[in-house]
Amino acid sequence: MSLSGLSLKDRIGVDIGRKLGVEEGLAWAAANGVKYVDFQVDRAPNAMEDFTPARCAAIRETAAAAGIHVGLHTLSAVNIAEFSPHLRDAADRYLESYIDIASMLGASWVEVHGGYHFTADIEDRMAASLARLERAVAYAEDRGVLLLLENMNREPDDAEVHYLGNTLAQCRVYFDRLQSPNLRWAFTVNHAHMEPEGIHGFIDGLDFARCEEVRLADSLGDKEDHLQPGDGNIDFRAMFERIEGVGFTGHYMNAFGTLDDMLLGRDYLVGEAGEGS
Repeated sequence: MSLSGLSLKDRIGVDIGRKLGVEEGLAWAAANGVKYVDFQVDRAPNAMEDFTPARCAAIRETAAAAGIHVGLHTLSAVNIAEFSPHLRDAADRYLESYIDIASMLGASWVEVHGGYHFTADIEDRMAASLARLERAVAYAEDRGVLLLLENMNREPDDAEVHYLGNTLAQCRVYFDRLQSPNLRWAFTVNHAHMEPEGIHGFIDGLDFARCEEVRLADSLGDKEDHLQPGDGNIDFRAMFERIEGVGFTGHYMNAFGTLDDMLLGRDYLVGEAGEGS
C-alpha cells in the first residue's frame, strides 16, 4: 500500500483517448476496476461540441459514484507554439475549450503540450508556446482546473519538425517560468528514455514534487514507440523504485496498444514493481 492509501494497481490508469465514448469508457473502467482514465475530446466519439452542460453533469455524477478520476488529454498535433494570424487565436480558444469542459466535468486534470517548431524558428515558437501556456494557466486558475504539461518525444535529428519540451533543458524552461500550482508535470517515461539523460536523469533534473502523473509504455529508446511493457528495454523495476522512493503518491497512466493490452500491462507492471496484483 502506498502513502496515498491506494494499491499500486489502483493507481495505474488507462488512457482511453477516443477508443470509447466517455460514458462507455466510464462503464468499462468501473467493470475493470480502473480508477484513473484519460479521454480526448477533439472528435467522435467524444466531439468537443457535444459536451453540453447537461451531459457533463451526468458524466460527473457517474464518475463520482464509481470513484473514477477523469482527465482530459489535448491533441499534440495542435500546435500550441502557433504564431500565425488567426491560428494563434484558435490555439488559445482550443485550450480554453478543454479547460471549460474539464470544469463542467469536474475533471481532475487536462494534459497539455508545448507544441512544435520547424528547426529554424525554434526561438519564436518557444516564446509563443510559453506565452500561450501562461495564458492558459491563468484561465485554468480562474476555473479551478489543473493542467499537466507532458515531456514530449525526440524526433530524428534531421527531421524538419520537432516537439518543444522534449529535452530536459527545455522542460526546465517551462517549469521555471510557469510556477503556478495549477501547472504540474505529466512525466512520460518512454519519451525520457529517448533522451541522453534517460528516465533517471529526468527524475533527478526536474522537481519531482511537481509531478502529478507518470505515463507508462515501453520503448527501445531509438524512436517514438508505445510498446507493451516487456517488449522494450525500459527497466520498470528500477523506475518504480526511484519514483516511489522519492515519495510520489500520484497516479500512473498506461498509454499503449488496446484497452485489453493496457489491462494486461497493468498486471505486468505491478509484478515488476514487486507488488501482488
